[in-house]
Amino acid sequence: MDVSFILDSLNDKQRDAVAAPLQNSLVLAGAGSGKTRVLVHRIAWLMHAYELSPYSVMAVTFTNKAAREMQGRIEELVGVPPQGMWVGTFHGLAHRLLRAHWRDAGLKENFQIMDSDDQLRLVKRIMKSMNIDDTRWPPKQVCWFINGQKDEGRRAAHVPESHDPFSAGMRELYYHYEEACENGGLLDFGELLLRAHELMLTNPPLLRHYQERFRHVLVDEFQDTNTIQYAWLRIMVGEHGTITAVGDDDQSIYGWRGAKIENIHNFTKDFKDVQTIRLEQNYRSTGHILNAANGLIKNNDDRLGKELWTESGEGDPISLYAGFNEQDEARFIVGIIKKWHEEGTPLTDMAILYRSNAQSRVLEECLVRERVAYRIYGGHRFYDRLEIKNALAYARLALDLDNDGAMERIVNVPPRGIGERSVGTLREMARDEGCSMWRAAQMIVEKGLMPARATNAIKSFLHLIEGLSVTVQQTDLRTNYRRSRINRIS
Repeated sequence: MDVSFILDSLNDKQRDAVAAPLQNSLVLAGAGSGKTRVLVHRIAWLMHAYELSPYSVMAVTFTNKAAREMQGRIEELVGVPPQGMWVGTFHGLAHRLLRAHWRDAGLKENFQIMDSDDQLRLVKRIMKSMNIDDTRWPPKQVCWFINGQKDEGRRAAHVPESHDPFSAGMRELYYHYEEACENGGLLDFGELLLRAHELMLTNPPLLRHYQERFRHVLVDEFQDTNTIQYAWLRIMVGEHGTITAVGDDDQSIYGWRGAKIENIHNFTKDFKDVQTIRLEQNYRSTGHILNAANGLIKNNDDRLGKELWTESGEGDPISLYAGFNEQDEARFIVGIIKKWHEEGTPLTDMAILYRSNAQSRVLEECLVRERVAYRIYGGHRFYDRLEIKNALAYARLALDLDNDGAMERIVNVPPRGIGERSVGTLREMARDEGCSMWRAAQMIVEKGLMPARATNAIKSFLHLIEGLSVTVQQTDLRTNYRRSRINRIS
């Protein structure tokens, strides 16, 4: 089989990485050196040169966008959809495993994934039930603690005991949080990874199945892996699989969210017979930019070492402007934009990058004042929009009436006369009776335990959800989806 088309467009080092033998590989890929291209071509090489089935390949990325891009580029390169191959984020692949093996993982079949807002709301509810002062114990800090422990692979029972009241209190809150999640069938993002790792550790036959299936694992942005992700990769690869890790120790910037640069340093120790390949040719920047970047990064400690270079020429010198304040900085930036525009550069060819959204206001004010058209890129993703979260919460409650998280989110959305005091009463009764908030609401209506106005509002809400529940149970969403597709096509 002619496989030259896979290598034709690559430079020498990229070819070395793509056509490497079937062994563990660490590809140190500098910024702009074509690491995604290498990953895609490596997958194509495994499928064609080694005649591996796509079914035996798993590729792990850090974003859904990167996963979709990789799938599209694989299909474009080899001419066929990569059917059977698992390509996705750590969380996405863990979710897929848990959906397929929910019973083995000790989960409810219809378990729900909480986003950060849902998690914060649950923590606040737990703290309120425990009469904990949230000014001394900020709920967001509790979430950070819990997520940090899960990133390290620790359950509440594994958190070291402490005589420090704050640490001991955090540990206790973690216990109650785990209990609430277990009772409600709720998983946060950290739980996806931790539970998937525990599933494999406690189920050797299942682990062997996936180790035998996924003979080769590829990982993008390896420098950003945290402890539990690295542990999951190691157990999935096992003794007989191979792994290709692509990363750059010079670009590890996510230590604040659990990323461990030690993982890339320990790779050659934890995996056997590792070959290391360096991608140092940069296709993104000019010589001046690379020289400046190399001059800065060489001062970092514990580097694995590489020197980026380019064939793009030296380019324009780097200019540095130190503004007196943010207004002076904005005036300088907008002045440069106007100058370039007057010289013939379209506004669509220019961009302003800033580190935080808070910096956009003064820039926008200056752009408006100087009558320079602009567009702000960013905003909430579709499933992060408030109305979408609320709609999903209605669906979740209709499917599972004991879902306290969903109920608390929508019980008064849109406003229907069930205020915070009424919601608090529902919480307290659910806690005292050891039942869900839905059952507590039913008892309040049945026994008339609240004023008539609040009781009627809760009764109307119960009837609404009961109607939705019946409709959902009687509706085949898959059939309706197929019908809608046929209608659109016709």
